[in-house]
Amino acid sequence: MWVKEIIYIKLSKEFEKSEDSAYIFATYKPVLTYKGRCEVDSKKSGFDTNIYNILESADRDCSISDITLNTYLSMEETAGYFLFCVDEGYFEIPDDSQILNLAGYLAGKYRTGEYLVNSGKISESELDTAVERQTNENKKLGQILIDLGLISKQQLDAILKIKEEAQKRFILDYNEVPKLYHEYSDKAAKQIEELKEENNKLKTKLEQLLTMVRKND
Repeated sequence: MWVKEIIYIKLSKEFEKSEDSAYIFATYKPVLTYKGRCEVDSKKSGFDTNIYNILESADRDCSISDITLNTYLSMEETAGYFLFCVDEGYFEIPDDSQILNLAGYLAGKYRTGEYLVNSGKISESELDTAVERQTNENKKLGQILIDLGLISKQQLDAILKIKEEAQKRFILDYNEVPKLYHEYSDKAAKQIEELKEENNKLKTKLEQLLTMVRKND
């Protein structure tokens, strides 16, 4: 568990300090509602295995990062399932609205501009101005927002980095890859070979982190 926490703390420090919603979401522990607990017990809705794995993990007081690693999903996929469980009333609505905002961004419910508005970094009118200007210029919205001075390049890079990292799966032992039960299993299966390379990179990061921890001790 402490190794997992170090990983997410390290990743969060790579983002701009003001962009802490990634860490807040990763460490958030979903809370089952009565309806959710009943669904865990009865499984009467016949959802796919991932839904029940996530509900059962929440019942064991697991965080989003724990659920993601334990179910071998990406953070992007976990975010999608998390939103589904909230919408269906299986999870309590988080007190911090930024948890739902980031989950929506990672799952593709919100685009970058909407995420920034929901985060309070820009206003709706500022987004409208940027979108209007984008129609007249051959630039991406993010660059327009930077040109207008609404966000910094560092902020944009951090937001895009969160999205990129959320699409990855981290499996510490790729020799024990479980069966994938969701509808995108064919696509996921093709990524298994890529996990070998990602696994080696992760092990290298772990070794660096452990070295850093030993020095601090």
